[in-house]
Amino acid sequence: MPYPKFDREKLRTRGLAERKNKVFIERDHIPVDRRPGEVSKNFNRIIEKCAAKIVKARKLKRPVIMAFGAHTIKNGMAPALTALIKEGWITHLATNGAGIIHDWEFAYQGKSSEDVRENVDLGQFGIWAETGYYINLALIAGAYQGLGYGESVGKMIWEEGIDIPEPAFLYEYSAGKMKTDPESTAAAIDFAGIIKHFEITPGFMKIPHPWKEYSVQGNAFHLKVPFTGHPMIGHDIIYNHPLNHGAAIGRTALNDFLCYAHSISNLENGVYLSVGSAVMSPMIFEKALSMSQNIAIQRNEHIDNHYILVVDLAYSEWDWQKNGEPPADNPAYYLRYCKTFNRMGGEMDYLTADNRDFLLALYQQLNRKN
Repeated sequence: MPYPKFDREKLRTRGLAERKNKVFIERDHIPVDRRPGEVSKNFNRIIEKCAAKIVKARKLKRPVIMAFGAHTIKNGMAPALTALIKEGWITHLATNGAGIIHDWEFAYQGKSSEDVRENVDLGQFGIWAETGYYINLALIAGAYQGLGYGESVGKMIWEEGIDIPEPAFLYEYSAGKMKTDPESTAAAIDFAGIIKHFEITPGFMKIPHPWKEYSVQGNAFHLKVPFTGHPMIGHDIIYNHPLNHGAAIGRTALNDFLCYAHSISNLENGVYLSVGSAVMSPMIFEKALSMSQNIAIQRNEHIDNHYILVVDLAYSEWDWQKNGEPPADNPAYYLRYCKTFNRMGGEMDYLTADNRDFLLALYQQLNRKN
């Protein structure tokens, strides 16, 4: 007998217009020419080294992949991230579910970041109509279209809307695909059922995004640069909304993981940047690299000549490149993300830095070298 489940359709959702926000993108975004804060000699040394590695990788047409946590978006770094992909320095961006949400809220309403303590106490944290409705609907539509998680949301932002098919067309489509493509069949049937259950009007649903210039995933979609989303079930506020659909999450997130793994499979002589992501980035990297090595070994090859830079706020003087993994009595041993990446071959550095200072300094150094 199945365990009892919470009924999300009983929730009282409120509109985003009622929510107090902490970050306003027009006011709080950081221009790419702003000087970084006070930094150390080691900071400058690693920035110069990383920039040189990126320049070399791009000359060789090798990937430069950056995975980052949601605070990179909340800190107003969209202009720097967009400039890095637009100018060809970074070839793949990856973030978690929260990064997707903050980026979307900035594009849609120009502000994001609610008071978690206050709103949990009020039974209102994350229970916002537009965020839950539009992001979940974009993922359901994207699953039907065979898109990835970040790609689905980026498409909605850039095109300022979602195409809603007629349920009858979806059922007809699924009947035709039943034998040749069962995954598309299931996604089409799911989409049709959701359209009917939530009484969604077929046609193009216009969703204005007045601040889409600040959306990294919207710009990535337009530029055809992979922007992949790597969520975990229950971690993000879109799971609070009754439109949330587990199969669509799974389909789009798996598409994105496989897209990410494809980029990792080409990492020989490339660069991987992990910025403020203590869990998501190291966890997906180690699986993707193992899969990639498996295929490379079958070709009598091996991925060895890659550079990894891990950036976070936790302080550490341990030289991972020179000294390897620290002993268990050293605090650096418990920087789990460093330990994971140090086991991934290639060359690795760790930089203690604010993501704002890092991205500004890196972008400016790359443009000095260009």
